[in-house]
Parts: sequence; structure tokens; C-alpha cells
Amino acid sequence: MLEHIPSALGAALSGLKAGLAKTAFHAAFSDVPDTITLTSPAFSDGADLPARFTADGEGLLPPLAWRGLPDGTDSVVLLVEDAGSPTPQPLVHFIAWDIPPDPPRLGAEALSEGGLSGEAPRMGRNSFLHTGWLPPDPPSGHGRHAYVFQIYALRQPLRLAERSGRGALLQAMRGRVMARGHLIGTYSRV
Repeated sequence: MLEHIPSALGAALSGLKAGLAKTAFHAAFSDVPDTITLTSPAFSDGADLPARFTADGEGLLPPLAWRGLPDGTDSVVLLVEDAGSPTPQPLVHFIAWDIPPDPPRLGAEALSEGGLSGEAPRMGRNSFLHTGWLPPDPPSGHGRHAYVFQIYALRQPLRLAERSGRGALLQAMRGRVMARGHLIGTYSRV
């Protein structure tokens, strides 16, 4: 959808970015230990996301893996935000919660029924008000966007209503987060 914005307009907006400081990782849970390692076989931290995981490709959720969950982790939350978005707050690209900590991985196959322990993960609304993965789709000429893949270890499940948004998620997580980790993938259009 944003690929249709003229490159000149994207360039004119290039100085406007939500910023890393406004992501949940930095704004809401900065006091939580950063002890979880989140990785992807598709890209390394700070590197470009392959096009197949964006709106310019197949639009798949990149495969993710984690290690270093603290003892007593009951469930995992995954939140992906675009810190480079020309909006006051980062755009939400993905919300999933009550993810079993084992197996310690998540990928596109998990988004369908039967993907995680026989059932699809509980997913919330992205910024376009849809559930599921919103593939990166930055405006042409806007510059490099940082997509912050965030993982949180929780001591108990959230049991949020389906299609809950970022605000409800963050509120429900308060007091339950034991550890966190993140991975940044970047993407831009010329």
C-alpha cells in the first residue's frame, strides 16, 4: 500500500520517524532484564530483511528462534514495531501472545491453525487493524526503517481477548515480564 506514495513525498518525510525510544522495548519495559537472545536464520541483528519477508516479496513472517528464557517462563510474547515509521508512535507489524516457550521458535507456519502445539497463536491487531503479520512496506524515498522484533518471557499467560491491540497488550503485560530480548531487521525502498 505504501509503495504507491511518491518517492519525493517519502523523501520529504524522511526526517520524521517514531524512533527506537518509543518502542515497547525501550519505553514500556526498559527496567526488565535484557537476557533473551532473539535470532533469525534469515537475517542478522541490524541487517536488511530479505525482500521475501516484506510487501515487495511473499510477505512472510521471518523465522525466529530464542534462547535464554528464565526458569519459570510460562509463555512468550512477540511484538514487532517499525521505529522508522513517519508516525508519532511506531507502527505495529505483529502481536502474538501466550506462545509456548518450547519449542523455542516461531515462523510463518505457526500463523495457521495447528502451527503451535496444535493451535494457532493468540494474535492481536497490527496498526492496519488486522491480525497477523503486516509485512514491511515503507514509503519510497523515506530511508531505512528499523523493524524491532521484541520477545518477552512472562511468568503467567495473558489470556487477552483475540484481536487486542498494543495498548491492551502492554497493560496486560505489566508485572508479568521476567525478561526481554530483541532483534532488529532493516528495510528501505529507493
